[in-house]
Amino acid sequence: MKVLVTGDRGYIGAVLVPFLRAAGHEVVGLDAGWYDGCDFGPFTTDYESRTGDIRDQTPADLAGFDAVVNLAAISNDPVGHLNPEATYAVNAHGAVHLAEVAKAAGVPRYLFSSSCSLYGAAGDAPVTEESEFNPVTPYGESKVIAEQLIGKLADDDFSPSYLRNATAYGSSPRLRADIVVNNLTGTAITRGEVRLQSDGSPWRPLVHIEDISRAFLSVLEADRDVVHDQAFNVGRDEDVVQIRTIAEGVAEKTGAPVTFAEGASPDKRDYRVDFGKIGRLLPAYAPAWTVPLGIDELARDMRDRRLSATEFEHTFVRLDRITYLQRAGRLDELLRLV
Repeated sequence: MKVLVTGDRGYIGAVLVPFLRAAGHEVVGLDAGWYDGCDFGPFTTDYESRTGDIRDQTPADLAGFDAVVNLAAISNDPVGHLNPEATYAVNAHGAVHLAEVAKAAGVPRYLFSSSCSLYGAAGDAPVTEESEFNPVTPYGESKVIAEQLIGKLADDDFSPSYLRNATAYGSSPRLRADIVVNNLTGTAITRGEVRLQSDGSPWRPLVHIEDISRAFLSVLEADRDVVHDQAFNVGRDEDVVQIRTIAEGVAEKTGAPVTFAEGASPDKRDYRVDFGKIGRLLPAYAPAWTVPLGIDELARDMRDRRLSATEFEHTFVRLDRITYLQRAGRLDELLRLV
């Protein structure tokens, strides 16, 4: 297939693009370029990657594609709180606009990168794709809005799917420091401590970014009837764990002690997820990573690349990068390139 991947130069996209190309697909990227230069290892550049905003795309821009994979998003809660309207503008309305122009251009498949964050404060029972939404942040709310509005576009000629990724982890040419496994491992390597920002009690579903890539490939190559207007929780049942368990695993792998940030308290984002559906409907999806393997990978790459505390705490933190671009006059309040 000829596939447009938005957000191709971001954390997941930098891993997904080579993955799709290795499977024989032709990939064109579209990225706003917010994280250009924030490199952590070799970055693939031997394919067409356009610079632009999903909010500005036209049907002519999407003509000739067999599928759109939309990863483009304001990608975490701290940036979402910076200006919630920007989060809704990109993650919800931008995602819907992209779906509308894809449909107008005759693109038959649209894969939306959603999130388990839309379940929010979900209680003790594992949530399935049929569970109610209870988002507690603008980021989670934006994913709910996007799924609901994109679903209204589904018909015989336009087939959307929604991949509700668990909390991602793993090494990438565009590393992120502000997600839990990466953060705890990086703090251990650069500061010599596994520093918890909460009391460690919340539950998190986790998934390696390469396994997220496997899920997108499986949905892309599945029969249309199997994935049409369907949501899939993306992850492994074995990797729904408490944050304190992750911290203990990082401490065991790195030898760094577990510590608590001043004022560490319970986190409202607390949910367990059932991943049975994706395995039943998409047997080709076979996750290959476990959290201990991911910690090993991250620690190795961080040591090999001599990651500094300054790089880890600033270059690879989404909120720091966005505020830097705004101070430099390169992004406006709604995070449009100036």
